[in-house]
Amino acid sequence: MKNLKSVSVQCIDSDIALLLPNGVYEIKQMEPKSSKLKRISFFCLVLAVFGILGFGYYCPDKVCALSSRELPISVVEDNIGKPLAHIYSTKVGLSYEDMLNDDFTFDMDSHDVMVFLHMQKTGGTSFGKHLVHDLDLQRPCTCPLTRKRCYCFRPHSNQSWLFSRYTTGWKCGLHADWTELTNCVDGKLDEIEGTQIKRRYFYITLLREPISRYLSEFRHVQRGATWKGSLHTCNGRPATDDEILPCYIGETWEGVKINDFIDCESNLAINRQTRMLADLSLVGCYDRSYMTKSDRDRIMLASAKRNLRSMAFFGLTEYQKISQYIFEETFNLRFAIPFEQNNSTVSSSTIPFLTPTQATKIATLNNLDIELYKYAKKLLMERFEKVKSRDADFESRFKHLGELSERNGKSEFDWDNLPDNDYVKKLD
Repeated sequence: MKNLKSVSVQCIDSDIALLLPNGVYEIKQMEPKSSKLKRISFFCLVLAVFGILGFGYYCPDKVCALSSRELPISVVEDNIGKPLAHIYSTKVGLSYEDMLNDDFTFDMDSHDVMVFLHMQKTGGTSFGKHLVHDLDLQRPCTCPLTRKRCYCFRPHSNQSWLFSRYTTGWKCGLHADWTELTNCVDGKLDEIEGTQIKRRYFYITLLREPISRYLSEFRHVQRGATWKGSLHTCNGRPATDDEILPCYIGETWEGVKINDFIDCESNLAINRQTRMLADLSLVGCYDRSYMTKSDRDRIMLASAKRNLRSMAFFGLTEYQKISQYIFEETFNLRFAIPFEQNNSTVSSSTIPFLTPTQATKIATLNNLDIELYKYAKKLLMERFEKVKSRDADFESRFKHLGELSERNGKSEFDWDNLPDNDYVKKLD
């Protein structure tokens, strides 16, 4: 009897490893090289064909339902901050790292478009107004009193360089998230402009300290806000009522008590920033039976971190001056006024009245947002130091942010005519 050598084959713990059989392979006596290669190639071909057929017939629905644009968990977690795969590059556009090249410019005359992802109660309303009213532009935005939006056109064409609430309206749904915007913006701009062109997209957003943001949303809902115009579209369809169970009966949740707000498990205020920055198709959208809660949370957080890092710009509400400086240096654009740092908010007046039990529960509920904010703060400071080191005139620039000796025109507009309560009317 011939001597046989046994070789144990160990598969790595990954999605594809689940498709490989466990066992022991035997190595027979050496054959001629060409003959052996032919047999191995034939064996691999047969194995691949039967594997594809068998996988297509027997695989679980939840595995087979994964779309071609979804990534394995390991890619989401291990490649944070690295260049995105081709399936994402066309969706997110240029990253912050791409924009740090010496020859980069945000080209108003070409097809560059800023896309503002506006998350509730992060200071996005003020920032959105700065974008359309306070930038020093060759062709300033115009905001007619008869409209509740502004025209932010390129210097030599009537195409918009900004996709935001105050320019295009809520074209992708009220407070559209990353999943909605990246699948919607290009088509909507084609519709608006009546042409199909290749654009470069630059995604921007603001984040806020999670407990303050959560309490600010509570106070806003307590006053009657609902955001019923939000679509929560994912994988081509909006979320159903069964997927997002309503927290109240009636038109609004006006007058809600803090304990009731906390106790509603389907409250979208919980970890809102993580959810809105993540690619929700990776976790089955709003279908919570798609995977375990621990897996869902882990993947959403990793995806939100990666998408945040890949954005052209993000700022933090608590660091207005640093955020303004980074924006200006990144896009080579200047604001005509300095951003105001207002740390005294409605939510800050609520915090002292929380019981220890309430405070602990709010922190536990928003654990993903707390982790995301820590990551965002660290990343923001890294970007600040990097941009600062490249600026030979930093001290003077930082000291005089928002102070321009001259400014190209100014769009006069009464912002008080704009409804700040998103639940009153969907802007379209």
